[in-house]
Amino acid sequence: MRTSCSSSKSSNYSRAFDLPQDHIPRDDHGFRHNIGGGPMLPVFLNDLRRNAVDQRRVVVLDDGDDDDDLVEVTLELEKENNSVVLCSIAPPPVSINCESNCSLASTSSIVRSFSASSRIGRKFQWLRTLSFSSAEINHLDLSTRDAMKLKAKLVRTKSCAQRALGGLRFINKTMGDSSEPNELWKRVESRFDSLAKDGLLSRHDFADCIGMADSKEFALGVFDVLERRRRHQNEKIGHITKAELHDFWLQITDQSFDARLQIFFDMADSNEDGRVTRNEVQELIMLSASANKLSKLKERAEEYAALIMEELDPENLGYIELWQLEALLLQRENYMNYSRPLSTASVSWSQNLNAYRAGVVCRLRFKLKCLVLENWQRGWILLLWLSVMAGLFVWKFKQYKEKAAFQVMGYCLTTAKGAAETLKLNMALILLPICRNILTFLRSTRARLFIPFNDNINFHKIIAYAIGIGVLIHAGNHMACDFPRLIKSSPEKFSLIASDFNNKKPSYKYLLTGVEGITGISMVILLIVAFTLATPHFRKNLLKLPGPFNRLTGFNAFWFSHHLTALVYILLMVHGNFLFLVDKWYQKTTWMYISAPLLLYVAERCLRTCRSEYYSVKLLKVSILPGDVFNIIMSKPSGFKYKSGQYIFLQCPSISPFEWHPFSITSAPGDDDLSIHIRTVGDWTQELKRVFTEDNCSPCVIGRAKFGQHHVDQTGLPRLFVDGPYGAPAQDYQNYDILLLVGLGIGATPFISILRDLINNTRTFEDQTDSNTENSKSEDSLTSFASSNMTPNEKKKSQRTRSAHFYWVTREPGSFEWFEGVMNEVAEMDHKGHIEMHNYLTSVYEEGDARSTLITMVQALNHAKHGIDILSGTRVRTHFARPNWKEEFTKIAQKHPFATVGVFYCGMPVLAKELKELSHELSHKTSTRFEFHKEYF
Repeated sequence: MRTSCSSSKSSNYSRAFDLPQDHIPRDDHGFRHNIGGGPMLPVFLNDLRRNAVDQRRVVVLDDGDDDDDLVEVTLELEKENNSVVLCSIAPPPVSINCESNCSLASTSSIVRSFSASSRIGRKFQWLRTLSFSSAEINHLDLSTRDAMKLKAKLVRTKSCAQRALGGLRFINKTMGDSSEPNELWKRVESRFDSLAKDGLLSRHDFADCIGMADSKEFALGVFDVLERRRRHQNEKIGHITKAELHDFWLQITDQSFDARLQIFFDMADSNEDGRVTRNEVQELIMLSASANKLSKLKERAEEYAALIMEELDPENLGYIELWQLEALLLQRENYMNYSRPLSTASVSWSQNLNAYRAGVVCRLRFKLKCLVLENWQRGWILLLWLSVMAGLFVWKFKQYKEKAAFQVMGYCLTTAKGAAETLKLNMALILLPICRNILTFLRSTRARLFIPFNDNINFHKIIAYAIGIGVLIHAGNHMACDFPRLIKSSPEKFSLIASDFNNKKPSYKYLLTGVEGITGISMVILLIVAFTLATPHFRKNLLKLPGPFNRLTGFNAFWFSHHLTALVYILLMVHGNFLFLVDKWYQKTTWMYISAPLLLYVAERCLRTCRSEYYSVKLLKVSILPGDVFNIIMSKPSGFKYKSGQYIFLQCPSISPFEWHPFSITSAPGDDDLSIHIRTVGDWTQELKRVFTEDNCSPCVIGRAKFGQHHVDQTGLPRLFVDGPYGAPAQDYQNYDILLLVGLGIGATPFISILRDLINNTRTFEDQTDSNTENSKSEDSLTSFASSNMTPNEKKKSQRTRSAHFYWVTREPGSFEWFEGVMNEVAEMDHKGHIEMHNYLTSVYEEGDARSTLITMVQALNHAKHGIDILSGTRVRTHFARPNWKEEFTKIAQKHPFATVGVFYCGMPVLAKELKELSHELSHKTSTRFEFHKEYF
């Protein structure tokens, strides 16, 4: 007997058994049995069980007499119940290929014969079940519906049903599959006790009781089905007891595929005739669309119901039966395979995973390694900064300890002066992280290798905290410690420093009302205002204050208060020039600290002002999009060059001559126009949308359409100024072999520019190939992308990116209209599969939930027939719920071994932590290196 096998879940397995002919028993007909009756069956099955779980096996059986009696049997091993299922019987191919696919989908392509089936039934008595292939069925004289029914039986196996069971889950996965059944029932029972009246639970409270409060219509459909089973249809009461609820609960949580399938079918079969018509399918689609809040899908329910009937009712009888719905669900995975899959890697993931399972010491070492790799750039910058501050504090502390004033004011004076020295340093350094033009230039140099430019705002905030602490120490010691000691000092001690005060002991009022006192107190007040209004509660308008104090919240208050710090620097220069106890000019070092950074910042602001005047743009198109988003397409200013992933600042003087707001560029560097997408989340963006879209008879109206596009007449329109571009983490995407781009909602904008750049490069390459302008290209050039506006030398350096994986997660189906053109363009232009796009809609229940099962089927059928996704309206498939990020990272690691993957994320901070940890974990487990970067959001 020879066996050969193939599995999608593990490495291939094959084994041959050779026994002497005299050891093989014969049956009553004189045939030798290689399997059954003798010792071969347990040996074969035990060997099979040790090497597989739920896998298909191709077995070649030989009776030992002649080669004509060879037959090929496809078996399926079910390890959990220790059984073997016969799938099909066929004459063997010329040679058995261990790499052949023995899956459900491939069995129909193998030619089999009835003679082989009858012969195997006579010779091998343990094979009691006979299966037919699709090829045999097609030769039978059967109706189309009977042939479909016979084929449906061919694909029905336990493992297939178990997989389909995951597509009919009535209880949320987070609630149902991860908890103990008894614990779940206790929760339901507790809710029953609170909702029931006189021991009866009403029909309308059923959804709340079983945990389906967010989809009550669907839950009521389930309730009606279960109640019809319990009572006659005309005797509905609408109330159930706890015992009846428990019976209902057992039915909807039943782990049997057939039980759940029957409930799902009965929800459509409202008249209980065992047949579902197109109208009933339409009603079920509308129910599913309502549960998932898909209004557009609900509007097209009739069209999609016709699509299902066309697939399952080819004879146009007007109805479908239970077995047809079963066949659709059993082949769910085949229907969903229209989207481009990730290929299997040549590197074994399981081996890397096993290597990672180590002791506590190894895990701690791994975490320490990740911590160092993630923070070494920040670490050395912070260490250098802290060291310099400590050095300046100690230097100034010792300096004043040796002066005569120390005899009068003691350590209060030395501490205040040490803090003052750190304040001078920090007031100079705090300007550098916000010099955006300088940082953008440095990003393109080797300085990016050891300076974390992406953390410029965080470093700005850290320095601000240090300034706050320094002000508290400096001002606190002066006002509460050394000033009182100076005033109360004896004449003998004061005589040591009398010359610094014109030989007259000052009063406390004199010290506070002098130049030093007034400038110092003024600076403290201005800094307190700026710091307070910069906190998230004030800046993001989270704190609701009564009028007129509500003007202190929001971005405007933050912006204006921050610019009050210009007065702080003027006061600081004056304050530093009128110091007590210092006479010589070179000892007044405040101007030495802040002059250079202040000049750089002033030059930066002057450059931005001049450039914004020069970069005045013309509006070309405004598109009003779903989800409070609008798109502005502008003319590209002359000489304006940028990289994908960068952002610009936008100003509309008619709204505010001072406010500048940042927006990611969504056009590619090679495009003729400049495009941005803006979400109306604040007063400025709402006003900008109103100025350009509302029909209020003003001269600045563009036009009005709910979801239209407007070509703009420039007459009377307010001007727009552009400042930039400015650097962002994603602009370095070309430094990586593979890109993993993750955007949440409007956070997809920086990555749209990257995708457009990759498309433009693909188009340019194809045009060059068609025109034969180049004689040859290297293999790297065929699979790499470069920015379309670079010089040849720059392209040569940056042609590295081979593939991109884009994940867009959003709550609103209408969001997909924002970048519909880009997604379709990727599908049309990217013939070699370099770009993979994955859209995730979190408002729809995850794939596998009964509330989204029918939507999944409609989605697959529509895409197979028309090539369009029903939710996004593009060629890119929409997934439901949130991605399993560990699974997605694993697939990419398997597909791209020994590659460097740049992970770029733009969205809420919560997910950033998970993606960062996965990047470190997968880098440690596999040969693929993941580097995480978070975009500004």
